[in-house]
This record gives sequence, C-alpha cells and structure tokens, in this order.
Amino acid sequence: MATFDKIAVLQKIGATGMVPVFYHEDAETAKQVIRACYEGGVRAFEFTNRGDFAHDVFGEVVRWARKACPELALGAGSVVDAPTASLYIQLGADFIVGPLFNPEIAKVCNRRCIPYTPGCVTVSEVGFAQEVGCDLIKIFPGSIVGPGLVKSLLAPMPWTKIMVTGGVSPEADNLSKWFHAGVYCVGMGSKLFPAERIAAADWNYITEKCRESLEFIAKARKQN
Repeated sequence: MATFDKIAVLQKIGATGMVPVFYHEDAETAKQVIRACYEGGVRAFEFTNRGDFAHDVFGEVVRWARKACPELALGAGSVVDAPTASLYIQLGADFIVGPLFNPEIAKVCNRRCIPYTPGCVTVSEVGFAQEVGCDLIKIFPGSIVGPGLVKSLLAPMPWTKIMVTGGVSPEADNLSKWFHAGVYCVGMGSKLFPAERIAAADWNYITEKCRESLEFIAKARKQN
C-alpha cells in the first residue's frame, strides 16, 4: 500500500520541481542513491522498471526507505501495462510513471488513489489522459520535442501540469529553459547519475548535484 495519497504525492513533486529517475540491479546501490538524493532535498523519486527482477529490488528498497527516508514518495517508472502497475502498487509504489499512455493503467491507479503520469507528445494524447484522471502528464522525450512544445501545449490548455523527462540536465541554463516554458517539474536520470560516479560510490556528488539543481529550479521559478 502507498505511503502517501495522490494529493500528497503531487504536492511533493510540485514543491521541489524535480523527480530523479534511476534503476540499478543492486538494492544496496539503489538505497545509497536514494539516500543521497533525499539528503539533497529530493522528496519524490522514480525507480524504473528496467531490468530482470526489478520489482524485487523495488520491494526491498521501499521497505528500507519508509524508515530511512520517511518523507520520500517512491514511485515506479517505465510501466507500460496494468498488471505491472498493479504489481508495483502492491509493493508500495506511491505513484506510477510510463513512457506511453495506457488508459488501463489509469483505472488501476485511480482505484487506489495513486497518481499515474503517462508519457504523451500530442495535445490529443494529453487530453485523453486528463479525461481518465491523469493530473500530471509526462512529455517524453524532452530532448526531441524541446521547450517549444511545452509552451505551445500550455497555450490552449493552461491547466495542464507537465513533467518533462529525457534531455534534462542538472545545469542552470537547461533547467531554466524548461521552467520558463512552464513545466510543473522535471524528471532527471543519467545526467544526474553519471556512471563513473555510481561506480565510485561518490554519493556526496549526487547529494550536492540534487541540492544545486533544486536551487536552480527555485531561481527559475522566481523569474517566471
């Protein structure tokens, strides 16, 4: 069962403006990364369903995080079908994220009052997702569509909450472009977690990058 309800999760995501996106087959490594992000101010974290037995790692991490990072909303990403969403919800996921829009996932998440953030690109996809209760929409891949799409989409649909993922980096210029375009939050993966830093167990680097990124986001929001 989720630790936080739908409203609380969306508030956490909106308050910080950033959701780290990460997967690792080793639960202990995942725990260290999550703790580093949490110490850097992160309050929502997406563990992606990427590798074999990823759900086993997620289950162990959730039990640990509830004690080690009590204010953290921990979600599951890269979810493309309803059975997988149900599996992660049973393991304690606070939210579900996908690279595509599947209305069957929305039904599962709505039944348990859990946010479902689907991947969309077109205005029609966004509209259909909102009709089935998706409050936060993922624009993916951000590196392809760019901030211009966000501005264009928000013009006729200003009520839309957008999380952009893919092509987001922990740099002031990059983050300011997205927030000036009007995003609600960003999802950040490999550029926040360089492979060499993970291999070296440089957790302090991740903490500082998260802290710095949140400062850039706060500054960009004030300039809007």
